Amino acid sequence: MKVAIIGVTGYSGIELVRILLRHPNVEISSIHSHAQKEKGITDYLPHLSRLLDLPLEPVDPKRIMEQADLVFLATPSGISKEIAQVFIKADFPVIDLSGDFRLKAKGQYEKWYKNSSAPFEYLQKAHYGLADFYSKPSSKLIANPGCYATGTLLSLAPLVQQDMIEMDSIIVDAKSGLSGAGKKLSGSTHFVSNNENMMLYKMNSHQHIPEIMQQLQTWNKTISAIQFSTSLIPVTRGIFITTYAKSKERLTQSRLWEIYQAFYQEKPFVRVQAQAVYPELRQIIGSNFCDIGVAYNEITKIITVVTVLDNLVKGAAGQAVQNLNHFAGWPEETGLDLVPIYP
Repeated sequence: MKVAIIGVTGYSGIELVRILLRHPNVEISSIHSHAQKEKGITDYLPHLSRLLDLPLEPVDPKRIMEQADLVFLATPSGISKEIAQVFIKADFPVIDLSGDFRLKAKGQYEKWYKNSSAPFEYLQKAHYGLADFYSKPSSKLIANPGCYATGTLLSLAPLVQQDMIEMDSIIVDAKSGLSGAGKKLSGSTHFVSNNENMMLYKMNSHQHIPEIMQQLQTWNKTISAIQFSTSLIPVTRGIFITTYAKSKERLTQSRLWEIYQAFYQEKPFVRVQAQAVYPELRQIIGSNFCDIGVAYNEITKIITVVTVLDNLVKGAAGQAVQNLNHFAGWPEETGLDLVPIYP
């Protein structure tokens, strides 16, 4: 399959190149950028020298559709929805890594992204590509989930689907490395602001909240809200999520672990840790794995789920390739046997 990448010089686009170059069934036919054009990719990204010898081209949908079988949009939210419409009208396969096609309900995108949404019929058409929970997309337009949303949903899926918790007790404390904020600098992402520091941002207003709620409510309609907070930590990659919820019935540590182990044993990219073992960031960096550890407090009945993933791989480009594999009918692990970078 030949694929094009629009937004190749952003962090997610760069990661797509890294993964797709080793995919046995994929050829990158063209790469595109609004900001940089008509130079070779190695002029901007010298680490790709002798690995990818393609020019950066302007975005020409007609030419892309003539040369490729599918297009990845690794462009920011607000830009993807404009570029995508030509491809959607032509019924051409699109995997969008932005948030522009994730939210289905009217007014939600405007409220949380502070921008006008894509046409409503396109939002309804888009398949929400939480890749570990389906095998074939319902549409040629696939909305790749957000990084925080992916980790949070994988943390909560067994508890919510099996109605194990008090649905008004969910608290999610999520922390991300700086690459999750993208390349555009802000005051909080400068080295002097973030180094040796930790800061909370977008309290009760992060744009992944409605995406998380939308999926949780498809699993269990009794959920009305979650408490969700996000913080920046001084690392380049990685998301560390600690989730708390109160169990409806008394459990044991062993029983909780058995539930998670059974739930995820057939899902190749979710690794449940041994009992009383909790994951750390470095064990998943550079890989498409999401690692989960669980704890149960028999006094308070509080379940704690500790989840780690690489925001640029499992939280973005890796999951996008997993979605590509589902779309093409290939085994979902194809091209994603990425060994974590350790130490």
